[in-house]
Amino acid sequence: MPPNSLTHKKSSIFASMNWLQLISNKRLGQELKHSERHDDRSEFRRDYDRLIFSAPFRRMQNKTQVFPLPGSIFVHNRLTHSLEVSSVGRSLGDDVAAQLTARHPELRGTLFEEIGTIVSAACLAHDMGNPPFGHSGEKAIQSYFTEGPGNYLRERVSPVFWDDITHFEGNANAFRLLTHRYRGRRDGGFVMTYSTLASIVKYPIPSTKAGPKGKFGYFESERSTYERIAAELGLGASPYFRHPLVYLVEAADDICYEIMDIEDAHKLKLLSYGETERLLLQFFDEQTQEQIRRRVVDEGVLDENERVVYMRACVIGKLENECVKVFCDNEQQILAGTFEGSLIDNISPLQRDAYRRCMKVSLEKIYHSKVVLDVELSGYKIMETLMRDLIEAAVYPAKFHSQQLIRRVSSQYDIASDDLETRIMAIIDYISGMTDVYALDVYQKINGISLPVI
Repeated sequence: MPPNSLTHKKSSIFASMNWLQLISNKRLGQELKHSERHDDRSEFRRDYDRLIFSAPFRRMQNKTQVFPLPGSIFVHNRLTHSLEVSSVGRSLGDDVAAQLTARHPELRGTLFEEIGTIVSAACLAHDMGNPPFGHSGEKAIQSYFTEGPGNYLRERVSPVFWDDITHFEGNANAFRLLTHRYRGRRDGGFVMTYSTLASIVKYPIPSTKAGPKGKFGYFESERSTYERIAAELGLGASPYFRHPLVYLVEAADDICYEIMDIEDAHKLKLLSYGETERLLLQFFDEQTQEQIRRRVVDEGVLDENERVVYMRACVIGKLENECVKVFCDNEQQILAGTFEGSLIDNISPLQRDAYRRCMKVSLEKIYHSKVVLDVELSGYKIMETLMRDLIEAAVYPAKFHSQQLIRRVSSQYDIASDDLETRIMAIIDYISGMTDVYALDVYQKINGISLPVI
């Protein structure tokens, strides 16, 4: 059951959220210094800058988005995807701010006018918790415990921790990455603003309420942190309301994920030019389709890839406008926690049907293609092996081989803890933070496939 369905049941009990409380530049871990802050930069701009210059953000350049990491043909990785999502997110936030401040003059001159920056920063962070090899890496972590040799640990850990690790989720891991106090890090983790942090939590529920799809927003170790943020921003009580800006982050991700995959599939010749043109132009009525075709011809664009780029830009612009309209038209339902589905689910029928046809083609010709399947198979095997060997080392740290493996783990992770759950989570933190390339390198070394060169 999606979080907005959960909040729908309690909307008559709790008052609606309000914008002035929802937009807070208070920083996690530095609450006592909040009144002392005087910075020429927006606090939300500082969030954006802090993420851009962080090591976990840079590492996304070597993490799979959908297709293999680029060779001779450059396709999207997690980093380029996140930058594009951030760009679309800024447009969504800025346009919503412009329309709603016109509707609510009392919001002018308040932090509400900065929601474009908040959404842009949250979009940068939304995939930072994803492990190597995309969804196959996520599944490998879960399956090690549910289907693999780690199943015996169920009797040795708490039920709540078992829920966390068997539902391991990139969204929840992003919240942990940004907020957890790893060894050597200051209180508050990245010390982000409350509103930016709340804007990345797509599923504001713990793993115990994850449901059949296994989606949740925070691990048990970060429950109190999220509860503090939710109380400050007025997100109700558990199950919490989604922060309204989550809908804009989600929409930016939905737009880029689907439409950019179509462009990449054309570059890789998984889709012909004719198929790609039909998929992209179907978002428009016949008159607009003809205008787009005519403009491409009039401007002398002969290269098919460049034509696809132009059509893709037109589609993204159209979907951005549609999502802004849905958000503004449903502002009260969103603030009351009664809005159902995503913004994309509620756009005009022509664009919604076109988007769904793109999803259908993507599933058939892209996500089930041989090149994508090969990445998933290889990635799953690498992750499965890393989980098996490193978790075993965490469970039995006194063994000679365990000690060798543990020395590879970064000192920021509390692998030497006396607590078994802490050691297991340290390994999951370590593995999920790896790039695809680094995961492959560690896999080869611990299996004796390659030796280091000095």
